[in-house]
Amino acid sequence: MISIPLFVTEQSPCSYLDNINAQSAFVHLSFSLNTAIYSQLIEQGFRRSGSEIYRPHCPSCSECIPTRLVVDHFTPSRNQKRCIKKNINTSVIIKPAQFEQSHYDMYMRYQQGRHQEGGMANSSEEDYINFLASSWCDTLFVEFHINGECAAVAIIDSLDNAVSAVYTFFEPKFSQYSLGTYAILWQIEHAKKIDLKYVYLGFWIKNCQKMSYKTQYQPIQGFTENEWKTITN
Repeated sequence: MISIPLFVTEQSPCSYLDNINAQSAFVHLSFSLNTAIYSQLIEQGFRRSGSEIYRPHCPSCSECIPTRLVVDHFTPSRNQKRCIKKNINTSVIIKPAQFEQSHYDMYMRYQQGRHQEGGMANSSEEDYINFLASSWCDTLFVEFHINGECAAVAIIDSLDNAVSAVYTFFEPKFSQYSLGTYAILWQIEHAKKIDLKYVYLGFWIKNCQKMSYKTQYQPIQGFTENEWKTITN
């Protein structure tokens, strides 16, 4: 078992819950990372942001729950089946994690249309690619095309036994296709096809509306008390 140095950030207001201070534990920047090490750390509740790996380390709160799906156990709901049917003609192109101007322009339209009050609405090109890509991780940019036009991009990490969903953004004019949902459903099928066991969906917070969608994918597991347990609604 390797020893991994961590550092803890200063407390700051939580981005998701009111009147809560948040802290994170980051893997120290001096530590050399790779996909194999991250594959182990994500099983212990860590998450990638750019080239950095962190997990919540809050003094008085444990609401952020890392989540994952066991892909062989997943059964789509009625609404998810409708989403699959709606996207029956949606095609996919898988690309390396490289900057493309068209992706960035779509990302900015998405942020300004859906998250105008958030900090990412003013992201520079450098902010964008540094947030989504990484210098050491096996990351892919997955394009979803509708009627010959790129309608959405999902960023995923390919790990030793899993896919990790990093982020998805889409053209606002294609919102009726529920592409955020479809991107996750595609990742589940993609993981099955290449014999991977899990799809990691990031952190879930029960009392945060922006995070609540994750429990729509069942059965979903959460990492609490140092073990993975099924989350029940």
